[in-house]
Amino acid sequence: MAPLPKRKISPGRRDRRRAHHALSARNLVQCSNCSEMRLPHTVCPNCGHYKGREVISQGN
Repeated sequence: MAPLPKRKISPGRRDRRRAHHALSARNLVQCSNCSEMRLPHTVCPNCGHYKGREVISQGN
């Protein structure tokens, strides 16, 4: 047989363990070219600019 816990884990102990499980909101910054919100240190998915220059050409 597999080992089983001797005692039930109390709700307080369970909740203290889960205190760090909450999700946090993503950190978004505004693109300097098109003012869309994007992730920091990434190419803007809307206009293709990064650090003030076009990295990915948008074929519209």
